[in-house]
Amino acid sequence: MGRLADLPLIVILIGISALAMLVPVAHGLATGEERIARTFFYAATMTGMLAVLLSRATRRTSFRHPARTQLVSLLLAYLVLPLIFAVPFQEAVRATSFLNAWFEMVSCLTTTGATVYEDTARLAPTLHLWRALVGWLGGLFTWVVALAVLAPMNLGGFEVGARESAGQGVAVAGSVGFRPRESGSRLIRAVGALGPVYVGLTGLLWLCLILAGYSGTPALILAMSTLSTSGITGTGGLAPGGNALLGEVAIAVFLLFALSRATFTGLGRPGQIRALRTDHELRLGLLIVLAVPSLLFLRHWLGAASFGEENEIPRALGALWGAIFTVLSFLPTTGFVSADWAEARSWSGLSTPGILLAGLAVFGGGVGTTAGGVKLLRVWALYSQAAREMEKLVHPSSVGGSGQAARRLRREGAEIAWIFFMLFAMSLALVSAALALTGIDFENAIVLSVAALSTTGPLAQAGVESPVEIIGLGRPAKAILMAAMVLGRMETLALIALLNPDSWRS
Repeated sequence: MGRLADLPLIVILIGISALAMLVPVAHGLATGEERIARTFFYAATMTGMLAVLLSRATRRTSFRHPARTQLVSLLLAYLVLPLIFAVPFQEAVRATSFLNAWFEMVSCLTTTGATVYEDTARLAPTLHLWRALVGWLGGLFTWVVALAVLAPMNLGGFEVGARESAGQGVAVAGSVGFRPRESGSRLIRAVGALGPVYVGLTGLLWLCLILAGYSGTPALILAMSTLSTSGITGTGGLAPGGNALLGEVAIAVFLLFALSRATFTGLGRPGQIRALRTDHELRLGLLIVLAVPSLLFLRHWLGAASFGEENEIPRALGALWGAIFTVLSFLPTTGFVSADWAEARSWSGLSTPGILLAGLAVFGGGVGTTAGGVKLLRVWALYSQAAREMEKLVHPSSVGGSGQAARRLRREGAEIAWIFFMLFAMSLALVSAALALTGIDFENAIVLSVAALSTTGPLAQAGVESPVEIIGLGRPAKAILMAAMVLGRMETLALIALLNPDSWRS
């Protein structure tokens, strides 16, 4: 472990990539897809050799600024790893360009889930498994990086409740005399703490889906896509031969892990139930999941009173569940659409559901989870500050209570949350304008921008009346979306901290 901790993060990730390619090798051999298995075996061999050579070349490399090095490695991971993943993928698909394969791997690794191959029958089951596996590894990587890199630096949403400024946490303040081994050891400890939980939850959901009637590989793809919030479904959609309702109920339970890090970081610890009851992110997320479907459901009665429609209990229950599941899926930026979502839209009479789904995706899930978007903790900080300002209008001499942490959240936390929200809005405007310059109409440009920056790829199909076919976009548009997906996953504050001149001065 000591030697492994001394290696740069990108070298370790390349080695893990080589091992991951053995999974489609085994699946291809088991399903009779020898050509695909052989392709991934050759790629795994070459990638493994590259990792060995890089480890030999960098084993004695010293880092003067470990905190900055981790951010650089994080950026390199999203730039380099998709290139490595795309090589065997393109060779296995054959009739596709390398840009399309690269786009697909960037989308999977960032857990966005936007796909160039809308025709799922074009890809073999082994390739769908590879897409889901890359997304699953991207989700685990997000978990580990949030705990081991972003939290110590007060980035990724952790800056809202921190005492230090964003990008000025322990890892930065202690850079003088901070040994590189400590940074690598922190990553290894994070993998040891979160890896078993992540694998265990994925296996448990896989078992639940199999019991619901799903077949092995499609169930595994859905399980990995749910825990990673990538929204990749593979062949058969959300209900490949199984009971759609039972499958959606099982998936809905595990989607709760993307609403707050408190749902998984304290598993098995005393007081975990109390911590969940008082967690701001989980409470806000559940409030949204209950309030939005209720509004959609109650909206029908206005229409029924106007047009004399009769109440149908089975239809009403199906519409209510379709709204609950879809809202619960899009809020943590997964993007699964319930089989009853069309019924929910018809029941509510909502003609433009894309605006609703896009808004949910922008809100995002919990800090330190695989979800993207603005994050619920930042939304809560803005709400707390707004509620306090309204209280001061009524009672100007009142003193805000709830403790020092709550006051810090309302003041410094709300300020940095507002800054991030404005940066997100500026990024959305710039990406939308850039896509519009490539010839995409304004509505689709907005939807694609939100989908990329919030890492909610299925929004491109479910967020507009006519689904956007990404495969038909030009090269500039795909390149812009790839950059936006990386930006949405890393977040603008992390990139600003990386480009901060103070961190590059000796």
